[in-house]
Amino acid sequence: MRVLVIAPHADDEVLGCGGSMARHVSQGHEVHVVVVTLDVPDVLSPEETEGLRGELREAHGLLGVSNTTFLDLPAPMLDTVPHCELATAFSRHIEALGPHTVYVPHRGDIHVDHRAVYHAALVATRPMNHCPVRRLLSYETLSSTEWGPPVGAEAFVPTVFVDITAFLDRKLRALACYRSQLKPSPNARSLEASEALAHLRGATVGCDAAEAFMLVREIELG
Repeated sequence: MRVLVIAPHADDEVLGCGGSMARHVSQGHEVHVVVVTLDVPDVLSPEETEGLRGELREAHGLLGVSNTTFLDLPAPMLDTVPHCELATAFSRHIEALGPHTVYVPHRGDIHVDHRAVYHAALVATRPMNHCPVRRLLSYETLSSTEWGPPVGAEAFVPTVFVDITAFLDRKLRALACYRSQLKPSPNARSLEASEALAHLRGATVGCDAAEAFMLVREIELG
């Protein structure tokens, strides 16, 4: 089985589902990642961007990611990219890869790039034209999901929990590779916050550590 994780920015994939990625790999699944954006020079210099991608390669090596693709669209400016262009980029990648499961950011995240990716992914994963995707899940990203609008339609209400007890240490080690992105506790982008969230999600369903997702669509055929 092939799995695709769509990350608006480098590190979103590990924050949102790094433990599940490692679990997929342990089950013999191929895990592929699409990183949508490249920071514009006003945000990161070319040298800083290359450093960040080096951190990503280190993290993905720990998790066992099969392949990582960079779309190099402007961050934090996906609201300037035509929706159809973003959706078409995802559709082409999904057609070429044929993933069974796709992970995307939550629609209610405060970051406009996350919202753009979610809505474009909905278009790209429509169950038509022989789309291979059978399971679509949205993940939570600390420092973005919890600061979204506090209204029903935008709230992150998890419906799927994945036990990552055996993979929490690997997730945290992969996250620690993102040295340029991490902050000291009690910042939401700290290792301590990610570990605390994993234990909270785990306690919700009676295990030591878990990652939580919202099920967008699941299709069982035959």
